[in-house]
Amino acid sequence: MNNNNNATYDVIVIGGGIQGAGVAQASQAAGYSTLILEKTGWAAGTSSKSSKLVHGGLRYLQGGELSLVQEGLRERALLLKNAPELVHTNWFYLPIYKHSNYHTWQIHSGLTLYWLLSGCREESQFEVVPPSQWDNLQGLKTDGLQKVYRYHDAQTDDAKLTAAVIQSAIALGAEACCPANFTHAEQTEDGYCVHYENDGRDETVNCRFLINAGGPWINQLASSISPPPRTIPVDLVQGTHLILDKKISDECYYLESPTDGRAVFVLPWYDKTLLGTTETLYKGNPEQAEPTEQERQYLLEVLTTHFPDYDGKVCGEMAGLRVLPSGRQKHYQRSREVRLITDQPKEPHYLGIYGGKLTSYRATAEKAVKVIGSTLGIPENWIDTKALPLPSPTT
Repeated sequence: MNNNNNATYDVIVIGGGIQGAGVAQASQAAGYSTLILEKTGWAAGTSSKSSKLVHGGLRYLQGGELSLVQEGLRERALLLKNAPELVHTNWFYLPIYKHSNYHTWQIHSGLTLYWLLSGCREESQFEVVPPSQWDNLQGLKTDGLQKVYRYHDAQTDDAKLTAAVIQSAIALGAEACCPANFTHAEQTEDGYCVHYENDGRDETVNCRFLINAGGPWINQLASSISPPPRTIPVDLVQGTHLILDKKISDECYYLESPTDGRAVFVLPWYDKTLLGTTETLYKGNPEQAEPTEQERQYLLEVLTTHFPDYDGKVCGEMAGLRVLPSGRQKHYQRSREVRLITDQPKEPHYLGIYGGKLTSYRATAEKAVKVIGSTLGIPENWIDTKALPLPSPTT
């Protein structure tokens, strides 16, 4: 096949979730001509079905993932500065009961470490809510309540954040095609020849470097590339959220499940409440992921245990899939560190992005661009995304 007449880009990104959007932005900002392809819609997969949190991940301290938490807190600070209309801080209330899995001293130590890892920033300060104010906690159960902490973290609209990153990439000069159904690719002397469908037409483009940001579909996409690039075995873990028709609070609650002690959030979501999330091992087609009855009951038990007088109803639900490397540990004990897998150790032309957190998308993209630069070289006109404001949401 002669591809001389086909458009050629430095970088092609497959997948329009937050990770793919971040790489497209960072790649174009670094001076590489970039095209991003998305099959369904920007943030159509997991990136619009998250807990909508921009945070370091307080619970990850339990597993000793200090670098992961520190990176998230650093990225939270950047997003608060660069996207003030998309990301805002809020109070998170953390109640400790007589039968909680954690003692008050453990929570106090964890919150202190969280503050230290943030660089002792003001938005990471925490305090104890005095018992005289417990009646103001929107009906939170006070029987057996020993102490209530509150600390700052941040929230966003994940779909709008992804769309803003895409808009930023386009403003920098990147090209974006959606809907674009990637079908296959083959390696060439200079990189990859990529085939996709757009409005019923078969399109072919070339690139010097190919990024697979397919999320739950990452290995499925990799199997359509010739020769097949290196992959790692993964487990898909479903996280379900319920949307409740009455807002419990304008602030957030970090609760402990009475079933297994996991963290579950009660969050304001526009004029409603977001309740989540679960961690259920998922087998099957990612496109068919949907909440299970067991997950619904699990989340509602957390709600009724902590807010026994709440009378709102479930008015919506969603299920997103996390990508975790396979392992012997239980899925909720595995690291959330992103894994970057190349086709070869030296001068790669392909990179697969496994996992990654919403909060840390920019840092992940920065790492991906360094890998690209190891093969393509570093352009002179480099724009640092740390100082790049995101456009305001259009809707």
